[in-house]
Amino acid sequence: MAGRTVSSGGAKGERRKPRSVESHQRGPGKAGKSRKARSVASRPEIVDESRPREVTRAIGREGAFVDARELHSEDYVAETLHQTTGTLGVISRPKVVDFTERAKERKRAGMRVIALRVVAMVTSVAVLIGLVWLLFFSSVFRLEVGAISVSGANEWVSEQTIRSIADKQAGKSLFLVSTNDVSKQLGDIPGVSEANVSKQFPKSMSVEVKAQRPAAMLKNGDTLTAVDSQARVLNSVTDANVDGIPVIEVKDVDKSLKNRSIKEALTILGALPESMRSAITQVTAETQDSVTTTLNDGDRVIVWGNSSQLKLKMAVVDKIINDSNVIGDRHQVDVSAPLKPIMK
Repeated sequence: MAGRTVSSGGAKGERRKPRSVESHQRGPGKAGKSRKARSVASRPEIVDESRPREVTRAIGREGAFVDARELHSEDYVAETLHQTTGTLGVISRPKVVDFTERAKERKRAGMRVIALRVVAMVTSVAVLIGLVWLLFFSSVFRLEVGAISVSGANEWVSEQTIRSIADKQAGKSLFLVSTNDVSKQLGDIPGVSEANVSKQFPKSMSVEVKAQRPAAMLKNGDTLTAVDSQARVLNSVTDANVDGIPVIEVKDVDKSLKNRSIKEALTILGALPESMRSAITQVTAETQDSVTTTLNDGDRVIVWGNSSQLKLKMAVVDKIINDSNVIGDRHQVDVSAPLKPIMK
């Protein structure tokens, strides 16, 4: 078969023309010619199947036959890459994402973050352990016995007594030594009125005490017991030099230290200035309100009463006995009532 007629509807053969068209084609004149031209243009196209078919793209002539099997298959990815290539080259091309590889990259990144965190944590713990060991357990800050210095001891408060407390801190890190605790323990030593403890880094300590002389010596026969102003025993000696230290004769040392009159006398004696203490040759305390001191073997006798208003009493006594116009030829001063002193 040489060819075939393609019609838009109906059976094979010529396509029927609408009556309106046929009636217009029969008419004479120019109108007839125009209708005849339109009739020719509307005739069905004869396709010769023996010749190669020309495939027209969608952008070709309107109404042309399009065979999808003969259409050219375009690589749209390659075309897009080609069209987007500019002066920047590959950088300007759209990125093709491989989601499997992307998931692997995210997993690797997560593992790296976890590994870095573990390393940071382990490093921090190691540094902390090393710092604790350095500060508290190493020999860098360890206090040794030979690095403890002591000063302020006297014949009544020995250096050995002070060291017995200070040396307990040896072997510790200086960071673990509490200076307040050491000072408190030293202050409990009879005769120590003040104690200063200071750390000297990296590994030494200084101890300085203020050891007072005994407030009085309690004499029982040939035995002298040194006591401080708080009725604490410093030590006991025989045939000791008591120059400048008031002496109180007692029958029993232990009982006397519990006696209220003796405690009042020790409080007064401990507060007196050294110039007056050194001049005291006798102390009597029959009652707690009758503490009396004798100066220079009876040259002056001071009746203190008790330890109340002691600063005022000492000021009044100092004014009276050091002013000849006031004391005159009298020898006794009673300041039991300091605002109304009595001189005899």
